[in-house]
Amino acid sequence: MTKIKSTTVLAVKHNGGIAIGADGQATMGNTVAKSNVKKIRKLQEGKIVTGFAGSTADAFTLLERFDEKLNAYGGNMKRAAIELAKDWRMDRYLRRLESMLIVADKEDILILSGTGDVLEPDNGIAAIGSGSMYAQAAAQALVKHAPELDSYKIVEESLKIAADICIYTNSNLIIERIS
Repeated sequence: MTKIKSTTVLAVKHNGGIAIGADGQATMGNTVAKSNVKKIRKLQEGKIVTGFAGSTADAFTLLERFDEKLNAYGGNMKRAAIELAKDWRMDRYLRRLESMLIVADKEDILILSGTGDVLEPDNGIAAIGSGSMYAQAAAQALVKHAPELDSYKIVEESLKIAADICIYTNSNLIIERIS
């Protein structure tokens, strides 16, 4: 069976705010399976926002585990991310999951992967998925050349650029600000 995959998720920390967004396209092989998938989820009453790329079912499993870790560690996003990454790498079931996550709170953005990585981007820009390099490059250019824009607008414009270039990314965007 072909897995549903490919997407673009982007998070930007800029001008005192953080926004995270994703396109809505899911593909099966070289066919668009759905054009309005919601890949952005709020946790902890909106204090933490996540985005996922990869297998949808795998991502939901990871999001549930991440939420459990958040509850276990009093909403401490970094601690929960590290503990999830440990489990993801060591657990026989979890390590087979094919997905990546971006998680963000009002202060930080992290990328989580199945290889045990918990990465905090140096420049306040994190991207995952097939269109990630396009969105990340656009976001870096906008931060540098249009510094007056807020994080939401940078995410929006960058995802639109990625959608124009990447065939696995569409322009049905969901973007959330971190409260």
